[in-house]
Amino acid sequence: MDNASLSIFDILIWAGAIISLIGLAGLIWSIIKVTRAKRANLGDDQMRAVLQKVLPLNLGALFLSVIGLMMIVVGIFLG
Repeated sequence: MDNASLSIFDILIWAGAIISLIGLAGLIWSIIKVTRAKRANLGDDQMRAVLQKVLPLNLGALFLSVIGLMMIVVGIFLG
């Protein structure tokens, strides 16, 4: 096999890694937002509002991380 050319599975692995890193960045961002809200000593209603805004970001980032890792595993198994 020629090392200079990338197969579709190599591309799948690298794309999965990039998607996973984007998901990881989203998870870190949601952790930072919640930590800032905790340090601000917000009231219960304000804290709930912050958490309600962060929850979709957290779930979306987790979804991206899982999809990216699944792409990596499929690329490794099939490649």
